Amino acid sequence: MNVNNTIDNQPKYINPYLGGVLLGLLILLTVYITGRGLGASGAVKSAVVTTSNTIAPSATKANNYMSQFVSDDHSPMYTWLVFETLGVLVGGLLSGLLFGRVKKFRTDHGPNITSRKRLIWALIGGALFGLGSQFGRGCTSGAALSGTATFALGGVIVMFSIFGTGYIIAYFFRKLWI
Repeated sequence: MNVNNTIDNQPKYINPYLGGVLLGLLILLTVYITGRGLGASGAVKSAVVTTSNTIAPSATKANNYMSQFVSDDHSPMYTWLVFETLGVLVGGLLSGLLFGRVKKFRTDHGPNITSRKRLIWALIGGALFGLGSQFGRGCTSGAALSGTATFALGGVIVMFSIFGTGYIIAYFFRKLWI
């Protein structure tokens, strides 16, 4: 399905101000309903614990950190954070398909880098960010957005730290992308 909503072959996106307001309302609604904010790193943690428990259940139960997420009653994957993350992935794909932003699977890259090298560096960056989110007790959506929405000083510090570090690091690695 392709809805022709493009002007001059430019894909149509939601107004960023409206998107920001909707995201803020979603965070407030999530805090009201669940008592906590949004976050994707919890879903990754659930997937890691489930994988570990499937491959080596005795080692998982012996691990002080992972054992707190393992239960005989239900799987660690049966948490709303997993469903939230799946919804974000499916919703993003549907939006891209409906509005013509997904034409084929390709990797955009600049003239100074190959597709393979870009994917390797993206994987390394994603893994480091995921590791950092565990040390920082949350990802950008959990620690920064939800923390800031609840007026937590830690959320503001995390927000400035993430984006400030991102701008600094981007200067040194910009040749990989442009």
